[in-house]
Amino acid sequence: MELPANLEPVTVWREIRAELRRALGESTYEIWIAPLEVKAFEGTVLLLTAPPATREWVSKRFGRILEGCAKAVLGFEIQVAVEGTEGHDPTAPSGADRPTDNLNPRYSFDQFIIGDGNRLAHAASLAVAELPGQAYNPLFLHAPPGLGKTHLLHAIGNYVSAFGGTTKVRYTTVEAFTNHFIRALGSRSIDRFKNTYRDVDVLLIDDVQFLASKAKTEEEFFHTFNALYETGRQLVLTCDRLPSALGSVEQRLRERFESGLVADIRPPDFHTRVAILRKRAMLDRVPLADQSVLEAIADRVTDNVRALEGALIRVVAYHSLTSRPIDLELTTTVLDAMYPQLGARSLSIGQIQAVVASHYELAVSDLVSASRTAKISWPRQVAIYLTRELTSTPLQTIGDAFGGRNHATVLHACKRVSERLADDQQAGSELEQLKAVISKDGDDRSC
Repeated sequence: MELPANLEPVTVWREIRAELRRALGESTYEIWIAPLEVKAFEGTVLLLTAPPATREWVSKRFGRILEGCAKAVLGFEIQVAVEGTEGHDPTAPSGADRPTDNLNPRYSFDQFIIGDGNRLAHAASLAVAELPGQAYNPLFLHAPPGLGKTHLLHAIGNYVSAFGGTTKVRYTTVEAFTNHFIRALGSRSIDRFKNTYRDVDVLLIDDVQFLASKAKTEEEFFHTFNALYETGRQLVLTCDRLPSALGSVEQRLRERFESGLVADIRPPDFHTRVAILRKRAMLDRVPLADQSVLEAIADRVTDNVRALEGALIRVVAYHSLTSRPIDLELTTTVLDAMYPQLGARSLSIGQIQAVVASHYELAVSDLVSASRTAKISWPRQVAIYLTRELTSTPLQTIGDAFGGRNHATVLHACKRVSERLADDQQAGSELEQLKAVISKDGDDRSC
């Protein structure tokens, strides 16, 4: 059965997209489905185009649901084929030959949340985007997975593409660089390969740790690096470790990585995590029934930005499946399944208050009083900080336990302690001692 003549492919695709949005949820839809475009209907086959970087994944991961939603709209079985945006034109350059094909437009400086842990990396990346080859060259961004280094890499590329005029920018991963190099050797097109990466003004290279143990690729990468660097063109690299820790990579490459600015990205603090979630919720139009949901997620998920956003997506998905409002109860249910707080509930706020009060020669009643004297204020802030760190107690519950204070006061106390720990080694030792006593007290009571 073919598409009725009175139906336009674009109109049908609009209805199928609406069905996909409902089925997949806002976040998944925006990331994977929104970039798809309808090309044509050929009999019972719906031809779609996707960016080359995501075509294979979309086809494998979403093929069935694409066909299911198409059937729901049209009322009959239909096949869905997803091809790259270059289509079948044999004269069109491949994705590896078009500089900006693989840049993700969602990764921009506007969408990047700045915090203490990434401020230097963000500032350096923006400087490089504004003045390629003149600010920091090379720029080496290092961080564990999921903290935003790839986001900054794409943000540089998108910024240069938008505002750099004729400046040519290329993004690649070391894996893609390696595969392209191997194909070039096999097809005897090594000169074309060299031009692909050397005839650009800004080269963005992700995951350079994977250069390890690839001797021929390392050699070619070294010459590519030199060809660009010596002519004043910009290089930006990301890695999951410092250059000095790349033991399997040649010394001469490690030295070049260190010759510019090396900027690290650290895990986001609580305030930054909340800001990231708030931005994500706003972009995806998440219908929050309670703003404390974001604080609950930020409180529990501390590892990286990817896990943080993944937790929010999981909560939204659970809401879509159950029709329950996105409130603290639903969020806690989802988080308990994903990130169980093992042993956290064996400690009570009362235990922590008692240990802290004893350490500072105060009574628990002093900690929960309205007094703001320095003798009491600091111990109270320490007790609040330790309660939040060592238990899974919601912020408002902590505030209630400390004399009916609100969650903003709890956050302020935690921030003050964090700031002092950064500058005061004695305060850090003091807190470690308190943690040890509190943990022992909790173990003793559970026996």
